[in-house]
Amino acid sequence: MVDFAGWSMPVQYASIIEEHVATRTAAGMFDVSHMGRLDVTGPASRDWLESLLTRRVADLDVGRCRYTLVTTDDAGVTILDDALVGRATDAADGTPRMTLVVNASNRDRVVAWLRSRLPAAGVVLVDRTTETAMIAVQGPAAMEIVCGLCPPGDAARIGGLGTYRNAAATVAGVPAAVSRTGYTGEDGVELVVPGAHAVAVWEAILAAGSPRGLRPCGLGARDTLRLEAGMPLYGHELTAAADPFALGLGLAITLQSPQGDVREFPGASGLRRMRDEPAGRVRVGLAGTSKRAAREGAAVLRPGDSAAVGVVTSGSFSPSLGHAVAMALVDREAATAGTPLEVAVREAREAVRVSSLPFYRRNDPRK
Repeated sequence: MVDFAGWSMPVQYASIIEEHVATRTAAGMFDVSHMGRLDVTGPASRDWLESLLTRRVADLDVGRCRYTLVTTDDAGVTILDDALVGRATDAADGTPRMTLVVNASNRDRVVAWLRSRLPAAGVVLVDRTTETAMIAVQGPAAMEIVCGLCPPGDAARIGGLGTYRNAAATVAGVPAAVSRTGYTGEDGVELVVPGAHAVAVWEAILAAGSPRGLRPCGLGARDTLRLEAGMPLYGHELTAAADPFALGLGLAITLQSPQGDVREFPGASGLRRMRDEPAGRVRVGLAGTSKRAAREGAAVLRPGDSAAVGVVTSGSFSPSLGHAVAMALVDREAATAGTPLEVAVREAREAVRVSSLPFYRRNDPRK
């Protein structure tokens, strides 16, 4: 157990590799209650978020969620966090009910910043993090396991959810908000349940899933899984001063409405400059030939040259591929797939090749 942004979190239950492989081949279960969970309600809630987030929210239908960035206009543009914005079932009077899921390490500053922007009326922001729990069930058997704990109608509805869709359901006898999202590159769901029922839901999923190969997983496997899936992590690939376009995160930014109108939100002008003036370095994957992994901050070099052409942002041994992988920011002229490079590992240099991302992609019959 380690401290993680003020939360006591397991690094591993058995072994990182065992948990990683279980998620890829059967199912892994992750306690992700450290993630911040915010409810935004009121008649102006959707329009308010539209004015603050980089991703368009005004056309977000009930039951959908999107990946977005939370930015300010400090120093042109500062990225406070990346987040998921969703729209749950509207209130009985039609009032929108919006949700935000943010990173644990950024939750306090995101909440403080949002509260500083609240209008006098029409929007209510409530931080539900400490009164709820969040459990991610990921892997090829995840949907079967979770749906087996739901009443038939809920099981059919949850089983039919598309990616980045959400719905309410009863799971193991407990009301839950269910979204078909995750951070592993696998199919699966993330469940938000009342904190008082978290242990019961966790144990019910574990009991139902263990015979199918489900394993509880810690931070170690969560990191190797997201790295194989090419997913950025705030504080590593994504930072306050990062260029999201250089990271391949342009999909999280909507600078124009479908009608061609310019969208304005904090940091929009700075993001437009970044789009129009491409950065010198871009995010790439690096595939190694050995198990020796470069870590964050390691230099990326051309063979036979001592001048760095990039820096590693995340690196690890890949249990799925059997060799080391990394994500890095490298000079554009060195970013072509297949380019031979080297990474500094302690006092040695390890051979790598530039790889497209993700390193791992599941077979998904829905695509």
